[in-house]
Amino acid sequence: METRSSVPINNEWDIVQARQLGRQISREMGFGHVDQARITTAISELARNIYLYANNGEITIEPIVNLGKKGLKITSRDKGPGIKDIRLVMQDGYTTSGGLGAGLPGVKRLMDIFKIDSTLEKGTNIVAIKWLR
Repeated sequence: METRSSVPINNEWDIVQARQLGRQISREMGFGHVDQARITTAISELARNIYLYANNGEITIEPIVNLGKKGLKITSRDKGPGIKDIRLVMQDGYTTSGGLGAGLPGVKRLMDIFKIDSTLEKGTNIVAIKWLR
């Protein structure tokens, strides 16, 4: 298994590719079906946000080990407009796309670690990690 895989996000098909890659890697690592679904849902939300708000970017998926614990690290990067108010977008139910508003708060709930860094006019980086239990 490769240590790191990336999928450029430029169109809707790339969202599907990123999901499939995440499911494949999480399955190979030994994640159960429920955690595979959590991981692919998180990847789908992150990739969809890149597509909707930044037009393009990248999802990177990599197995990690920290203090003997194995996990899967998902990094979402774009050079889009950035997020003006991170606290606002992290509120449940907040949406700018007319969706359900599960977005980033949903990703945070699905994963064990969630970090977001965004700078206006420079882009957004999000790191999410799921530990293998």
